[in-house]
Amino acid sequence: MTHDFRLPSSSYWIGFVVLAALLVCAGSLSAQATAPRLADGLAVAGPNRPPQVPEGYVITPFGYFHPSCVLRAVEGETLLADGRIEHADGTADANAPACGYPRYSPSGALVTEGFLKVNDREVPTVNGWLESIWVDTSTSYGKVSSTWPVPPQPSINNGETLFLFNGLEDIDAVQSILQPVLQWYAPGPWAVASWNCCLKGITVESTPVPVNPGDTILGTISSSCKAGTTYCAKWNIVSKDQTTGKKTTLSKTPSDGQIWNWAFGAVMEIYGVTECSDFPKGNKSTVFTTQVYDQNLNVISSPSWTAAPAGTNTKPKCGYGLTVAPTQETLKY
Repeated sequence: MTHDFRLPSSSYWIGFVVLAALLVCAGSLSAQATAPRLADGLAVAGPNRPPQVPEGYVITPFGYFHPSCVLRAVEGETLLADGRIEHADGTADANAPACGYPRYSPSGALVTEGFLKVNDREVPTVNGWLESIWVDTSTSYGKVSSTWPVPPQPSINNGETLFLFNGLEDIDAVQSILQPVLQWYAPGPWAVASWNCCLKGITVESTPVPVNPGDTILGTISSSCKAGTTYCAKWNIVSKDQTTGKKTTLSKTPSDGQIWNWAFGAVMEIYGVTECSDFPKGNKSTVFTTQVYDQNLNVISSPSWTAAPAGTNTKPKCGYGLTVAPTQETLKY
């Protein structure tokens, strides 16, 4: 694929996830295989899903997955580079889970490998990335950290799904994305979770934590390696409600050979939005305060942010727009 990511109107790797579960019986490395147990609360794609997406699929920040391919790691568990889960007691599953079903992009296109570049910028967009603000580097980032408020609940329930997050990807070889996500599955409540997608076709989510409108979210992705490391194999993703102190973490999650040189300071991703009332009621914007760190873990004081706005033909037509400053990024809807 040869699209230029650096142009706001270009095709984008659409990546991002919904809910699921990995709670497995503890066992040694030599133990027999264990089966993932699905979590409840999965957001099943409704009648507004693209027609190619089969019934029963669930919505994730990365598009549509069969529910058996969305797994959950609980606190203290670690996703290993080969796709197995290491438990808090140091034991690990004998085998990695495998996804036996196809996955679909936010626009409904079949994803055959890695991430699919989907151009939803100049067509009516109800499923996928709506707005994003990003920056890239020729080396690597060591950390990205954002705070943003939990918006009010939407005033109507049309079965919509809303995601707000920051994230890290490899702009030269996009295969997966790391992200702390504030997520709304109608009828709510808001919740936060940490995601890693999509090792071996599986997307992994930490245990979601419910949050309240008005709370402040802290989303952090940080290297577990020493300062100055260009490639780090393991990263920590923390989604924290600073108001209550509750958090949910993917610790030492694998980068799968990628160098995180593409940082997202603020992203809104939507599914099933059919009218402007599907967005949060009252205030029609969310402000992210974001700090990006270089591979030496020094704060970059003035990142060269690029704004990727909603397409001009996006429907429904609401108050879309972006405001960019060195440390503050505003998503308008």
